[in-house]
Amino acid sequence: MRRFLWAWALLVVGVGNAAGQTVAVRAGRLIDGTGADPVRNAVILIADGRIAAVGTDVRIPSGTPVIDLSDRTVLAGFIDAHVHLAGPVLGEPGWDNALVRETAADGALRGAAHARQTLLAGFTTVRNVGAGGFADIALRDAINRGDVPGPRIEAAGHALGITGGHCDDTNGFVPHVLADEDGPEHGVADGPEAIRAAVRYEVKHGADVIKICATGGVLSEGDSVGAQQYMADELTAVVQAAHMLERRVAAHAHGTAGIKAAVRAGVTSIEHGSILDDEAIALMKERGTYLVPTLMAGEAVEHMATSGALKGERADKALQVAPKMRESIRKAVAAGVKIALGTDAGVMPHGTNGHEFTLMVQWGGMTPMQAIVAGTSAAADLLGWSEHVGTVAPGRYADLVAVAGDPLSDITVLEKVDWVMKGGEVVKGGRTGGRADGQ
Repeated sequence: MRRFLWAWALLVVGVGNAAGQTVAVRAGRLIDGTGADPVRNAVILIADGRIAAVGTDVRIPSGTPVIDLSDRTVLAGFIDAHVHLAGPVLGEPGWDNALVRETAADGALRGAAHARQTLLAGFTTVRNVGAGGFADIALRDAINRGDVPGPRIEAAGHALGITGGHCDDTNGFVPHVLADEDGPEHGVADGPEAIRAAVRYEVKHGADVIKICATGGVLSEGDSVGAQQYMADELTAVVQAAHMLERRVAAHAHGTAGIKAAVRAGVTSIEHGSILDDEAIALMKERGTYLVPTLMAGEAVEHMATSGALKGERADKALQVAPKMRESIRKAVAAGVKIALGTDAGVMPHGTNGHEFTLMVQWGGMTPMQAIVAGTSAAADLLGWSEHVGTVAPGRYADLVAVAGDPLSDITVLEKVDWVMKGGEVVKGGRTGGRADGQ
């Protein structure tokens, strides 16, 4: 049911059809997210927010409102499998001291603005892989209620990591600063028992997925970007505890040893995967582990390091990792590792997520269709949501985007989405085209 704030947002950004109403979309070219060839002059019939029928021979019932996108390419709504909606964007004023100046309430409110930007860029589903104070879960629930506009969110709550590691928010602080935010309830967990407790605590408070830090990171202080940060028994404990509670595990991992250990433990995805060797690639392919390469993050931190916006240890790590990310994605794609689109939005501005498609083609050697699949059906499979999102097919949510031009000829057009529908509601672009007289 549409809520007041959602209706207000639609008046601002587009035109929506009433809940439960049937509507038809005419697509000049349809790319359905499966990897199949585009379909010319397709009709998508939508009822109760889901796709009822799709094809070139779909009959539009008389009196049905028609949205005419016959001059556009229509695609399944995009999915970003790695975002941070609730935090400040890297480089914004105060980004590096927000932890001691803000509460989770600030994060949730900021996240509402970031969620809207993300949705209007055509990303109708995201996986939020870490937020303090369960801000991402509050945001997810507000969006699901219709209180604020935004994408569907698979939320992780706190990311889990070792004391002093990449996912320890107080890493690099002097002792006793935010000391009450240490421990499993805040994502800092050492040893199998504490890790199991942390997983259960996150799930208790609404986490859909478990995020861990298996290695160091670029923006954390005091840790090597490539160093493994969880031991094999700890990684196994995370995966076992998560799987018992029917949750998947996403592992932040730049360094080779940590990547291999996380894959052997059974994580569902490797986030970043910056320093892959042949053995790591073979393990990922053998076990069906997804790589979420976050190429935009590598590009962003490299630019900030060379411009001087990042300094010291962070800049050094950025310059170390970025070129290795480009090498690793090319090798992983060539070997047939499963790839899902993820940007690490928050390292760069939200709403620019579509640039990841461009980098997957430019840096990864993917075809435009492979990149589109990575940001639609493959990402849906990673999230475990294939029955609901990721393809334009009967029974799926009516999450659609439209662009001018042909992304198979010029992938950069996906950076300029001009029409967005989520769950049968047009949230950007309008383009009503009258009513069908029956056909």
